[in-house]
Amino acid sequence: MPYVTPPFDPNPRKPAMDVPPGGWDCQIHLFGPADKWPFDPESPYVSGEALPEHAIHMLDTLGLRKAVVVSGGGYGRDYSYMLDALKRFPDRFAGVILPPDELSDEELLRLDRAGVRGVRFVSAKRASNLPQILPDMAAQVENLGWPVHFYPHGEDIVSYADKLLALPNKKIVLDHFASVPADKGVDQPAFKTVLKMLDTGRVWIKLSGPMRCAKGDMPYAAVTPIARALIRHAPERMVWGSDWPHVNMVGRAMPNDGDLFDLLSDWAPDAEDRKRILVSNADALYGAPAHN
Repeated sequence: MPYVTPPFDPNPRKPAMDVPPGGWDCQIHLFGPADKWPFDPESPYVSGEALPEHAIHMLDTLGLRKAVVVSGGGYGRDYSYMLDALKRFPDRFAGVILPPDELSDEELLRLDRAGVRGVRFVSAKRASNLPQILPDMAAQVENLGWPVHFYPHGEDIVSYADKLLALPNKKIVLDHFASVPADKGVDQPAFKTVLKMLDTGRVWIKLSGPMRCAKGDMPYAAVTPIARALIRHAPERMVWGSDWPHVNMVGRAMPNDGDLFDLLSDWAPDAEDRKRILVSNADALYGAPAHN
């Protein structure tokens, strides 16, 4: 039986740091209402409502212009809910899909015109019902200029690095700090692998979901040296994401999104770095106009 994931904090605090105009949250998910958008039978969890309107309230409070809606794993490979949100709020959302094994070029072009700007693959250890690396599709989306996203598991970026770099894509995004276990620090093989991948100039990192690679509750202190090292190494290819509404936080304190956002000021003390991370880098990944 799927479990019910705890609800997000509905009252985000206004961040203490200065937020540059035009910023992005590069990873959120949306859910519900369940009677209209049922969860995938293979999803390990179900969620209460985390609606586009809730997300927009969060964005407005944080001072952000736009968010990337990643089609929720709770919906498997069905991206119809994400498309509905993009259609209703085209100025606030772009999208990333969890794709089926095959999509026609025509369907990908339709998705591009709807505001989709990427596909996401996951490690085999993540979920059996979600897409693993699909080289043919990666080649298709490169024709649209979309980035490929990959969510590793634990330290397995070590075994996936060569497979990802063998893809033809000029932009490869590793989600949630590439999932490296933060408590193992910057000298672990997985983190060194990520730095080598960054050196190719093709790899980007989402500074998102620190609770995904660190134990315990806010402020996820073990993540700070990881984040700072990544930003020093390639500030031009870092983006930020909240991972709102923070599914799978069973037995852990739910962070307030204003407090979560303010962690970025500790990871990137320089205001120009934050501006790049929140605005220009995100624009480069997700802000391209649709193809005709």
